[in-house]
Amino acid sequence: MSHSNPISVPTSRRRFLLGAAAITTGAAAFRFPTPAIAQGAPLKVGFMLPYSGTFAKLGKFVDDGFRLYVERQGGSLGGRRIEFVQVDDESKPESATDNMNRLVGREKVDLVVGTVHSGVAMAMVKVARDTNTPLIIPNAGVNEATGPMCAPHIFRTSFSNWQVCQPMGKVMFDEGRRNAVTITWRYAAGAQMVDAFKEGFTRAGGAIVEDLALPFPEVEFQALITRIATLKPDSVFAFFAGGGAVKFVKDYAAAGLNRTIPLYGAGFLTDGTLPAQGADANGIKTTLHYADNLDNPANRAFLEAFKAKTGQDGDIYAVQGWDAAALLAEGLKATKGDWSARTQATAAMRAARIDSPRGPLSFNRAGNPVQNVYLREVRNGRNELVSIAGQAVDDPARGCRIQA
Repeated sequence: MSHSNPISVPTSRRRFLLGAAAITTGAAAFRFPTPAIAQGAPLKVGFMLPYSGTFAKLGKFVDDGFRLYVERQGGSLGGRRIEFVQVDDESKPESATDNMNRLVGREKVDLVVGTVHSGVAMAMVKVARDTNTPLIIPNAGVNEATGPMCAPHIFRTSFSNWQVCQPMGKVMFDEGRRNAVTITWRYAAGAQMVDAFKEGFTRAGGAIVEDLALPFPEVEFQALITRIATLKPDSVFAFFAGGGAVKFVKDYAAAGLNRTIPLYGAGFLTDGTLPAQGADANGIKTTLHYADNLDNPANRAFLEAFKAKTGQDGDIYAVQGWDAAALLAEGLKATKGDWSARTQATAAMRAARIDSPRGPLSFNRAGNPVQNVYLREVRNGRNELVSIAGQAVDDPARGCRIQA
């Protein structure tokens, strides 16, 4: 593994261990009736996320959301203290196997949480399967993770690429759109999101004029934007995220296309990016499993807590991290903190029903979330709820051999 991917433990290990010792001593003095394991070694959670590069903010928000949930449970889940080890995966698939092996082999983590980039996630899934290491994917939507590569100990608290984009096809057709151009990065997530949109759009009766793509993570969009202007479709469906999404939306507006060809996309086009996109994002419609103004008690509490902790507005990335911790809590509660009872823990996680900030959250046989997909429109710097584009959308888990 190269030295460009060091594992960093954000808090000083000495300070953490001293604090942990004090907590444990306090618990022993009061003789709480908790299992012995809760007073033993902490559960080691490995974070393998992008802390640098185009997806850095996304990785940080996943991390922040997970830690916030644990903090609000007093630093323990199911009576088991949680310790974190983190590695910057830099969104580089070529380093992913080494990074994952380091967490599992050298650091001996009990569970891995990651990642954002689909190519990195696939390498993580392979190692998780080979080593029987539990994995919670808090963002990457690559279909295969809960499709042909599914496993009883692999979960996703995010989405599948199919799940969040297929409903947009019908939405656009119902809004009168008949000819669409698609544009994305040329990598797994981009191809799968575009394919899912096309499945929904063509089934409804729409036609695809042309598919445009550029290599990940390039952001020189000018030639492709010129091509869109030449083709004159009545709509564009786009998938970009992070820094790339910011630049695409700004370039699209600078070319004047936002006034003549409505822009639609996967929600990541405008999630976590609106402060940088500014007024250029106004009117963009997207589908995603979250909207900023979802009015439910869990979301109100989450947004308030996240703002108080970080000074920033929570978004779907933070929600997915929060829900990853909530899912782990279900497994630890079922075993009273005993992670060695893995079959029981993962069965409880598979059966979990979580009151998530995004709305009702459950899991299918492949470990993929079953959840609402919302149509949102950018208004006043927020992804505001328009309607439910799909109720309790369940990914088909094509290729998964786990029986229901």
